[in-house]
Amino acid sequence: MMLSDRRPAPISTLVVDDESLARRNLTVLLRRDPDIGSIEECASGAEAVEAIRRRRPDLLFLDVQMPECGGFDVLELLGTDLPQTIIFVTAHDEYALRAFEAGALDYLLKPFDDARFMRALARAKEKIAHYAPHRVTPRRLVVKSPRQLHFIDVPDIDWVEAASYYACLHVGRETHVIRRTMAELERDLGDTFIRIHRSTIVNLDHVGGLELQSSGDYAVILRSGTRLRLSRRYKKALQSRLIATQSPV
Repeated sequence: MMLSDRRPAPISTLVVDDESLARRNLTVLLRRDPDIGSIEECASGAEAVEAIRRRRPDLLFLDVQMPECGGFDVLELLGTDLPQTIIFVTAHDEYALRAFEAGALDYLLKPFDDARFMRALARAKEKIAHYAPHRVTPRRLVVKSPRQLHFIDVPDIDWVEAASYYACLHVGRETHVIRRTMAELERDLGDTFIRIHRSTIVNLDHVGGLELQSSGDYAVILRSGTRLRLSRRYKKALQSRLIATQSPV
């Protein structure tokens, strides 16, 4: 049972901006709010990707234009590892539509006053307070056939292929058809799985490497020998995840 007057957990926050003064200003404003817990600053997009995956912050303040890895690059690299609430902070108003399309809650245009910041923070706190809890990654998927039920252990799935309103689960030499969308499976299978094409999701634990094709594109090579097309749209995210999952020698 949840008590309605229970104090919410402190909100963990990440501030990402290549300008130290901009980061400091946001941090000062955030520390005035008793609901804000830990605050970490990142000076680059690449640093932010690592910090977000490590800390899983509730709230992200993200600059748009940064050297080498901008705000939108950060979101692309993160894939499904996005924080609950994202607020863009930038001096450029031309990216507002793209920011909201990417799932941003608000768009703070520099220079902004304290009142504007507090309105954005209040919206963020309201969203976080009502945010649905993370789904528990299932250990098994149930696949129905005309005469029986199949229980598929999720770690055994090599890759998933879109098939109209269905999806094909490739498990070793077997293929099972399930009535689930790719978006649902990408969300529910957990961090071990990643999309490499609009119609393909792979199990990172089953990836053996990448192979450069004569076309200049890459193919994902599974440990089973299966070759799957890697879309350029998902290349950065896949490479980042593969590097992050490597154990130090």
